Order: sequence, then structure tokens, then C-alpha cells
Amino acid sequence: MGIPVTNNEIKFVKSLEQKKNRDSAGMFVVEGEKMVEEAMRSSYEVFRTYRTAEIGATAMSRMSSLTSPSPALAVLRKPGDLVIKDLSYFALPESGLFLALDGIRDPGNLGTIIRIADWFGIDAVFASLDTVDIYNPKVVQATMGAIFRVRFHYCDISRLSRFISLSGGDTYGTFLDGGNIYSKELNTGEKTKSLIVIGNESNGISSEVAATLSDRLFIPSYPENDRGSESLNAAVAAAVTVAEFRRRTIHNTDENE
Repeated sequence: MGIPVTNNEIKFVKSLEQKKNRDSAGMFVVEGEKMVEEAMRSSYEVFRTYRTAEIGATAMSRMSSLTSPSPALAVLRKPGDLVIKDLSYFALPESGLFLALDGIRDPGNLGTIIRIADWFGIDAVFASLDTVDIYNPKVVQATMGAIFRVRFHYCDISRLSRFISLSGGDTYGTFLDGGNIYSKELNTGEKTKSLIVIGNESNGISSEVAATLSDRLFIPSYPENDRGSESLNAAVAAAVTVAEFRRRTIHNTDENE
């Protein structure tokens, strides 16, 4: 027999699908055996776990945001340092490769970008305040567990860019009128800070952020003068850009050996 779960408890978990409720409660939900296991091993505080084998399929289906509920679900507390209001008090390492997201709105894109950051060992991901909530259930699922391994914060991206430039680092953005990324000199973040900015799906990088950047990069199509699509998907652009920066890192390491 399953462990009884009250209606109020079910309603509370279900309510966390909405951002306003996640913000007021300071909690969010993860679903899936692998996700719950990773949550338990992470630095996040797990408020409570639920398993179908314990509470029953009916209760789990009422809690779940998935079409086909998974056998495990957990409620976690959000970290206290998610939003950075004053960058002057925020400790960034002297060097490193960072990613900034300027107005990413699609949950799938954000989740995929966090997976990309995890794969390529990005030191931290920053997002503008109008970027979709990282604890949106669709974002959480799309990260496939990378959410527990990637350092993520919301902040003013234009201020972050200036902050990195003033500290001797470089800041880059992807643009349709930028220079070919494959022939550009790039700071890979080994000695100083390096920031890559990815813009909004429809409008790209905002003019406010663009004005702060050190360089503008373009990912050429093939053939270069016969472009079919107008642009790349934001997550795809992030993957190609970060991959080129990391390729240079590996190349530099090989040369120095």
C-alpha cells in the first residue's frame, strides 16, 4: 500500500510549475530516476522525494508535469545566489571561459545550452533577467542533469561584459555581420577571462550589450557565399562557438607540450 499524500501536498508540488509559485516558495521540481539521483548527489538541498512505488500512480500523475509521469520526483530548494545584483561583490576567477545569455526565451534552448556548457566545461553561465527561468520544468528536463553541474546566475549582462573588459578580459558576441570565427584571434580564457554572449532567438544580442563587446564573431555557412537559412538556432550557435574556443584551447596545449 502506498504512503498517503495529502491533497494540499499534491497541489503544492503541482503549483511549482508556475514561476510565481517557484519564486515565492523558493523551490522547484525535478522528475525522473536519473535526475532525482543526481539531485541527491548535488549541492542542492532536497526538500522531499516522491516515488510511484511509495505514493501510488494516481498521486504521482497528479503531481507530475510530464505527459507520462516518471517513477520518481523531487522538490528542491533554489540556491540563494541565483541572482547577482552587485557584480563588484561577486568573485570571478582571474581566468576562465564564461557564457552569457542575452534574452533566451525558449526553455528547450536554455536547457540545451546548459548541457553544452557542461559538456565543454564552461566555468559559469550568466543570463539576463529576461531569460527564461532555469527552474522552468521544461528547462530542467532539457538539461538532462547538467543543471546540477553548471554554475548559473542571472545578472545584468552589459555590466558583466564591462566588468570583464575592465579586468583585462575579452568579450565576444555572435552576429551576422561579425568576423569569421575560424580566422579570428580568440582569447580562450586560459590566462584571462573570456566571455561569449549568445543573443535572443529572434532579435539577437541587444544593442546595449553589443556596445560593450570587444569583438563580433560570425559562424560562416557552407558554401560561405550561399547561405540558405537566415541564422542558426541559439543553442546550435552556442555549441559551434564554444566548440571552436575549446578547440583552440586543445591546440594551444598541444603546441606547448
